Amino acid sequence: MTVAPDSIACRRYEGLDKLPHFNPDDDWEPLPPAVVELRASIAAADAVLFCTPEYAGALPGSFKNLLDWTVGGGEMYEKRVAWINASGLPTGAADAHASLRKVLGYLATEIVEEACAHVPVPRQAVGDDGLIADPQLRARIADVLTALAARSTPEP
Repeated sequence: MTVAPDSIACRRYEGLDKLPHFNPDDDWEPLPPAVVELRASIAAADAVLFCTPEYAGALPGSFKNLLDWTVGGGEMYEKRVAWINASGLPTGAADAHASLRKVLGYLATEIVEEACAHVPVPRQAVGDDGLIADPQLRARIADVLTALAARSTPEP
């Protein structure tokens, strides 16, 4: 992540489009390779930061599908988590994040409240490269990452 302070290593998950539709009857070994990769990524992380839009007043279906695949693996258990809301709308993604909070509660995660933030990002702030150039927005996102990392450093 280009906004993360040097002391924080971040990895963006890019396999959402590879996950099969969740079916609890299929949540057994051998798992689809995309699910194995998702769960391994979560297991290797000290924390997970979510960023999702709201669609039709809830979590987008593909994002909920990702969350469904995390239930049976146990990798999210007691994982420190937070979310960032990049919506430019005044209401943000409040309903989506209420749904996310509910699902994360079922997963027994530890929500790091001080790292859950609404950082409005207007469309014009995102460049053709998909990056945010505005230094204030970048600093706010870095603050979120710092807050999450501060609560997620493994014990010595």
